[in-house]
Amino acid sequence: MNNICRFSFALLFGICALSFLSAFETDMRGEVEFNIRFYNRQVYYSQSSPIFIQVTITNNSPLPYRFKLADDRVFSIDFDIRTMQNRQLPQADNLIRKRTQYNHVFFREISIESGESFSFVEDLRDYVYLSQSGSYRVQARVYPELYRSSIAYIMDSNYLSLSLRPELIIDQNGIPLEMDVATGAVLVRQRLSPDEVVSYTLTARQQSQWERFFLYLDLEAMLSRDALQKRKWTSENEEGRRRMVADYRISLQNATVDTDISVIPAEFEILRTVYNNNEGSVTALLKFKMINYNELRRYTYYLEKRNDYWIIVNYSVDTSWTESQ
Repeated sequence: MNNICRFSFALLFGICALSFLSAFETDMRGEVEFNIRFYNRQVYYSQSSPIFIQVTITNNSPLPYRFKLADDRVFSIDFDIRTMQNRQLPQADNLIRKRTQYNHVFFREISIESGESFSFVEDLRDYVYLSQSGSYRVQARVYPELYRSSIAYIMDSNYLSLSLRPELIIDQNGIPLEMDVATGAVLVRQRLSPDEVVSYTLTARQQSQWERFFLYLDLEAMLSRDALQKRKWTSENEEGRRRMVADYRISLQNATVDTDISVIPAEFEILRTVYNNNEGSVTALLKFKMINYNELRRYTYYLEKRNDYWIIVNYSVDTSWTESQ
């Protein structure tokens, strides 16, 4: 009888312990945050560029949080990427091969103290097959007890919006060519005069055609207008400079920098054009429609001739022309 009592007590204790651990785990889920963000956000292309995601686990609970992190991260994390029509993209062949082969999974146990975070970076292309341009929704999934055939505990992250541009077309000189989104054709610079270049650029902005708007802009020169940015540009290597240009382009489109040049004019008029063999300037009067009045600004665009093409390298704005009607 005593043995039966002992067994019953042990069984009851085990059930209570499991219930406590289950309740504790459920509670920890609410206090442990799992977030993802783009590690070095830039312009991503459909096939070539890596897409680095920073994964961060933050412990907001009063107790340490422990989980297993595999040396090969495919056994600790997943990425679910879907189109705007909610179609899930297929997993990368390499990920499928690793998970279907029988191998020992080496891991280390990570302990995150209360109020602290742990981060690591992964490339989306190691997890999901990405080849088509378009817009996608990205969510990550962490397996604290490693990826197994039967998974009891999963942590889901926030969502990210990913935009993939068509792959760059490279000309015979190794220079990337822009694509016209409206027609799908390659955008090629024409031998336009300085005033025609400015008119082309302003018209493209009126029509929200970003590829055409950037066609005659020297983003490197525009980026270096700021003394601090110029010093940073000088200290960067080639890859860092490409990243700076990509970030600057995105910032222009999001109207977070140099809003004077990215704002949309309702009307414009070329006032004056001056140029020689290598340099030129074009002065234009731009009209912006406000709620109760029209605002006029005089812009001067500075251009340089590069390989027989006029390119905008700088600009200035005279706000003394502002008037109400």
